Amino acid sequence: MARAAAVTSPTPLSAAGDRSGAVLARLQLMVTRKLDGLLQGDYAGLLPGPGSEAGESREYRPGDDVRRMDWPVTARTTMPHVRRTVADRELETWLAVDMSASLDFGSGRWLKRDVAVAAVAALAHLTVRGGNRIGAVVGTGGAGGPGTMLRLPARSGRKEAQGLLRAVAGAEIRPGRSDLGALVDMLNRPPRRRGVAVVISDFLAPPQQWGRPLRKLRVRHDVLAVEVVDPRELELPDVGVLPVVDPESGELHEVQTADPGLRRRYAEAAAAQRGAIAAELRAAGAAHLRLRTDRDWLLDMVRFVAAQRHARTRGTTR
Repeated sequence: MARAAAVTSPTPLSAAGDRSGAVLARLQLMVTRKLDGLLQGDYAGLLPGPGSEAGESREYRPGDDVRRMDWPVTARTTMPHVRRTVADRELETWLAVDMSASLDFGSGRWLKRDVAVAAVAALAHLTVRGGNRIGAVVGTGGAGGPGTMLRLPARSGRKEAQGLLRAVAGAEIRPGRSDLGALVDMLNRPPRRRGVAVVISDFLAPPQQWGRPLRKLRVRHDVLAVEVVDPRELELPDVGVLPVVDPESGELHEVQTADPGLRRRYAEAAAAQRGAIAAELRAAGAAHLRLRTDRDWLLDMVRFVAAQRHARTRGTTR
């Protein structure tokens, strides 16, 4: 699939300038109001989170983590059981945020970069609400070369989370694509106690580049993959000759979108690409949240959190 994007795009939330601070403040207010308004009661974030304190056992259900098998009870009852764990009171959440040039694209109200920044804002709100720590590594393009990855240490507190959000939103994007595999691998070094790891990207890099580091990350942490998608990456509209530019290479092309065969082949290739991404995420054992630039991404996130909470009440983790 080509990474071509329309030449024109809306102004990003994270644009530099005097209004960026005010825009981020409004974004945080919107996230706070909606999440707190729709997610009433006590919730522990986007994922259940690991625990170290042993809880009760229950029968195994498809999708349960086999690392939590309770072998003594299984042997005694001849039925597979898993041991529940009580989530630690203080969790550490780490974000790997892909800010490659391909995210500076959007065909509607939002750029993909806007949605990525908004996802960071929501995650930060959910994390610090319970007094937990949040940190991030940010890839800024430049083909993953030296100086293109930023590490923000994990800290607790609302003020620190706001600082992290400003740093992510203000990251300077360089030409070229970040090495997503290397970015994910930064969450594996140095080794940390079990926590929650979130990867935010459009995942347009080849799955073989980032699949193995993601599986390695899943061995120790609960992993959430937030995939950011624009509808023009899934299908082309019939608008005649459409000038497009690859944001990573700067190459300009003209595409004749009136050709129905071209639109069909594009949609088929896009569906195959997204299918391969979803399959790689499943193979890695990561929870998968897709946010689109043409949808209410915050409502989609709320629904995801609610589904995770419902799964917890039934004793499952996915």
